[in-house]
This record gives sequence, C-alpha cells and structure tokens, in this order.
Amino acid sequence: MNRTITAVLDRIVDGQTAVLLLEGEGERGENETADEREEDETDTQRDDAGEREAKASVDRTSTNANRPVDQLDVDVETLPEVGRHEGAVFDVDLENGALVDATYRPEETRDRRERAQDRFDRLSERLSDRDEE
Repeated sequence: MNRTITAVLDRIVDGQTAVLLLEGEGERGENETADEREEDETDTQRDDAGEREAKASVDRTSTNANRPVDQLDVDVETLPEVGRHEGAVFDVDLENGALVDATYRPEETRDRRERAQDRFDRLSERLSDRDEE
C-alpha cells in the first residue's frame, strides 16, 4: 500500500540514521494552518489575579494534523541533501512502511520555524511582564 504523508526530521544519529517523525493525516481547513487551529481551540481567560490561564477546549489528538503519530528511521543518505537538518519538513512516500521517496519542503520548514520562534517570543514577553509586577 502506497501513501504520502508529512514527516519532520527530528534528529540525525551518529551521522548515519535520520529519525523522521511521521505526522497524522487530519483534515485541514483550506487556508488554515494547524497552529492557527490550535490557537482557535484554546479558550484564554483571566483569573482574579490577572494572570492568563489557557484551557484546551477540544482534544487535539483528533484535530492536529501536525501531531507525530509514528517514527521512521532511515539512512540519512536517502534524504535530499538540502533537507538534512533538524526540523526539515518532507513529503514522504511510503510503501508497506518503508521510505520510497522524500521531497523537501523548504517553505513549510521556514514557516514552522518562524511560527515556533513567534510562540517563543510571545511566551518570553509574558514571563517578562510577570517579572515586572
């Protein structure tokens, strides 16, 4: 059985083995990223002390298409050279659980890295706001 799914390069072990995290195949809104859905699914409220409390409003295991669902270890040489780095995003073709082809997605890799940095920056700002109080 052939299928194409998204995978992210988690790490390279001993310079030889690439550890790919295979992502779930959840449905996506036409112009909506998984991170935008996650933000929409979170109900943010202020408590009496004025601190933010986030509470998940849905179970993300069924809706987050970017959630790793499996791991695949492959020879690093089977991946395109340009994508042999942590966080690289690929479309991978699998046949009976084995890697047949991997296509590097540089735009998606860049977008995910930027979104992660934005989240980190927002969290840092919140922490610095607490320190000032």
